[in-house]
Amino acid sequence: MDGVMTWMYRGGRPNRLARMMNGLSAWQYGAGLAPRHWMTMEVPGRRTGRTVSVPIVVADHDGERYVVSMLGERANWVANVRAAGGRVVLRRRRREPVRLVEVPVAQRPPILRRHLALAPGARPHAPVDRHAPLADFARVAAGIPVFRIVAEESSAR
Repeated sequence: MDGVMTWMYRGGRPNRLARMMNGLSAWQYGAGLAPRHWMTMEVPGRRTGRTVSVPIVVADHDGERYVVSMLGERANWVANVRAAGGRVVLRRRRREPVRLVEVPVAQRPPILRRHLALAPGARPHAPVDRHAPLADFARVAAGIPVFRIVAEESSAR
């Protein structure tokens, strides 16, 4: 399975099959037909302005929720989130407008490990094993964007 996942995301971008499967997953996650940590993120495309739906896994850690880019900096949705000032909508049976705030590199290691525990699809792309010590996660944290989810009403403060 790891080889298939690597092939589907060769060069850090989803191929046609991966895009089709991501569309199906985005619908499934948004409808709540998946584990509770699996959701759909809607973000405006930075070039077209059209809403792009992305299946994501939300990692919980120390009472906060986080979104991690399994493909690192190369993920298109990361550039879209940054261009949108972090404003996105999460969907799981209902729409939740939120703001994504980038997490400093030093705070990422335990979040990255938690994400890999919850996201089996991310494991083939991870440069470390999900059971590795936090020091191993610290070595790769700079290349893996992590965003904290902030409720829209509290993000205006």
